[in-house]
Amino acid sequence: QLQLVESGGGLVQSGGSLRLSCAASGFTLDHYAIGWFRQAPGKEREGVACISSRGGSTNYADAAKGRFTISRDNAKNTVYLQMNSLKPEDTAVYYCAADYGPLFRATMAAREYDYWGQGTQVTVSS
Repeated sequence: QLQLVESGGGLVQSGGSLRLSCAASGFTLDHYAIGWFRQAPGKEREGVACISSRGGSTNYADAAKGRFTISRDNAKNTVYLQMNSLKPEDTAVYYCAADYGPLFRATMAAREYDYWGQGTQVTVSS
């Protein structure tokens, strides 16, 4: 069974940091671009960051630039999202997703993603 599992969410104070992990089971991630998305209550899902299958290309939402870093360790079949300088507006459920697309693609178009995790809650208190 193909599965993505997010971990690392939690409650953190404004200005703090968290590192989210996205681990795959049932398939290897090295053929997939990975995206991180988030959805806050009452808001639409939005892309946060994505990384191509070999890690050569990354994209970030404006809200994430300079604060978040996406990386991958294909040997561990895991992708990470390091989040620093967290703000209350970063509060959301964070999802990772896998895109079996062109080798160098790193898109934040959710429709391109084939597999999704169940999400991990991130709460930033002021």
